[in-house]
Amino acid sequence: MEKDWVKVFESNQPFRAEVVKGLLLEHGINAVLVNKQDSSYMIALPGLAEIYVHISQQVEAIRLMAASEGGEESEQA
Repeated sequence: MEKDWVKVFESNQPFRAEVVKGLLLEHGINAVLVNKQDSSYMIALPGLAEIYVHISQQVEAIRLMAASEGGEESEQA
């Protein structure tokens, strides 16, 4: 990732990361999803999906995730 982007969420369920990314985008937070799942093993092995936001939006992103569904699996990197 480029400088000044921080990880605010990770999950081994990429669809959950997509939902969180959508929530952040809806609230004007630029979010980038990085899917680290190996496409060769999509069914057999889970992958890790991470969401990054610009450091200037980190606090707001964490607050939104906490307000939505208790912020499951959210973390400050």
